[in-house]
Amino acid sequence: MTHRLLVLGAGYSGLAAARRAHGLARRERADVTVTLVNATPDFVERVRLHQVAAGQDVGVHSLADALDGTGIGLVVGVVEDVDPDARSVTVRGGQGPRTLGYDSLILSLGSSARAGGVPGADDHALAIADLEGARTVAERIAADRPERVAVVGGGLTGVEAATEIAESHPGIAVELVTGGEIVPSAGARGRAHVRRVLHRLGVAVRERARVDAVDARGLVLADGGRLPADLVVWNGGFSPSGLPAAIGLAVDDDGRAVVDASQRSVSHPDVLVAGDAARTAGAAGEPLRMSCAMGLPMGWNAAETVLGGLTGRTPDTAPFGYLGQCVSLGRRDALVQFARADDSPRPFVLTGRPAALVKEYIVAAAYDNARTGGQAAAYLRLVRGVARRHLRRERARAGAVQRREPSAGASRGVSRGDARKGRMTRSASGVDDSRRA
Repeated sequence: MTHRLLVLGAGYSGLAAARRAHGLARRERADVTVTLVNATPDFVERVRLHQVAAGQDVGVHSLADALDGTGIGLVVGVVEDVDPDARSVTVRGGQGPRTLGYDSLILSLGSSARAGGVPGADDHALAIADLEGARTVAERIAADRPERVAVVGGGLTGVEAATEIAESHPGIAVELVTGGEIVPSAGARGRAHVRRVLHRLGVAVRERARVDAVDARGLVLADGGRLPADLVVWNGGFSPSGLPAAIGLAVDDDGRAVVDASQRSVSHPDVLVAGDAARTAGAAGEPLRMSCAMGLPMGWNAAETVLGGLTGRTPDTAPFGYLGQCVSLGRRDALVQFARADDSPRPFVLTGRPAALVKEYIVAAAYDNARTGGQAAAYLRLVRGVARRHLRRERARAGAVQRREPSAGASRGVSRGDARKGRMTRSASGVDDSRRA
């Protein structure tokens, strides 16, 4: 009997899940149909939306073209309801609502901009978390020719938006405002490079400045000051799709569906969740951050779980580890911040034109791999491999600490020879390396 797999959402994780499931089904000769549901007929490279906001026509691809010749079905419409008990989904498209049945379901509906509850942000600021918002920013810049643009948020998205707008529109005074420091996820060397590029592009930076309100004249700051702006671009973070909570799946405090290592909902094992809407534990046990770098392996992982259940193959459930972060700083500069498996920054960075080329390659490869799944197996081995190495090192360090505890009793009668062995154990156990790691 044909097994019906329904994938909701065609972002990085959803497209990757559909394509990987179809490829595995063909390879293993499993009788599976794959249907992909998306609100729009296009795949949007979300990691290029800062370019769209600056006026560039990039990052939009026809899903029909991407799926051509694969046999994957495409339904364009908005998901209105999911009934896990009846295993059905209600989708509203151009011809009205329709009901789709399924045997396996992968939810990958992503996230949207989070205003953060700041008064006036929804009315007087524009977010670039989706294609419509990014295009609206570009249209406002082209039509109104603003003299001053305030970009709120000093994380990766905010820095990319500020540098891209400043480089593409040198006549605009751009100011970046953040409640903490810029790019807090980067190391000191990476952050210093970002500061240099912001200065070179003429972007004013205001750190540790909390925004209390947004109005037609700009920003109202917590210290009572004002920052005049003709256009405010808001990058206050992301909120996951509300669908998992609405249909009764277990979610965390942020609304992300809590899943196990195979992407199955812990409360509804028949429903898998991947991408920004999933709370998936990483190498350090903390939830993976919202990113295409983690969305892709989550989607592939969900597909392998479904196919494994049909073919009897036990899928790998090792966690994923990070490799690094790439930050665009206009078209001619970038930062590649290498990271440990737990996402903490390493001291190694790549900057300048070489980093820009690496960033462009990675962005292009992300879409290509979501569309084709060509590097799925290799990438999964890579991110799981770094996670496994991280876990081995952590276990070794924990063991070294336990072995050292008795040697602390040298002053309580431990022989001098034993104390020396204790010191030798400490030296060989990697304590110094742990300070560098």
